[in-house]
Amino acid sequence: MGYQLRSITSVILAGGSSRRMGRDKRFIELDGLTLFERTLSVLEKLFLEGVVVVAELTPDLPKLGHYRVVRDIIPACASLGGLYSGLFHATQPRVFAVACDMPFLNEAIIRRMIDVGAGADVVMVRLATGLQPMHALYSKSCLPRMRKMIDAGNLKIQQLIEAPELQVRLVEEQELQATQDQFLSFLNVNTPADLELARKILGGGGERPTRVR
Repeated sequence: MGYQLRSITSVILAGGSSRRMGRDKRFIELDGLTLFERTLSVLEKLFLEGVVVVAELTPDLPKLGHYRVVRDIIPACASLGGLYSGLFHATQPRVFAVACDMPFLNEAIIRRMIDVGAGADVVMVRLATGLQPMHALYSKSCLPRMRKMIDAGNLKIQQLIEAPELQVRLVEEQELQATQDQFLSFLNVNTPADLELARKILGGGGERPTRVR
């Protein structure tokens, strides 16, 4: 494991609201593993430290090894609040943050983002379908700006890239072509339709999407 991965904490946002799914996404199974377990299994191989951010503590999460579970510092602030909490609790200067409902995380893409974004405060991928703030790197230098955004009621993580005090590295599609796998690393399972698509992909019974939303 290289120095860069040792100096980065992984953060999993696992709030548990799952309004569009209609049930707790964290515990939905795909090919014998829950969505949460699939996310955790990839990140555990890459990062020495991890933080799982939840809205409420629950005994139902699986054994987390060296990952710590923390509650939102500022409740009801969507993904930005969870990201703020994870970054605040991380002991390393940067975090790689993802949502817990991303079953196809690609280790090669994560490593590529770390390589091209060395030294940046924000490293975010820009696909043709838009920015990907919940599959991104953030430094602790982002904390003051995040707090200002939260206090102002602005919960759009993407707007961090507009902060003049932060060094931002946007990673374009073409920079990930060698590892893209139809960019499935960025696929979230938010709805029953997304879940059905993920099951088809895993089972080889359906076409893979050419674009990820």
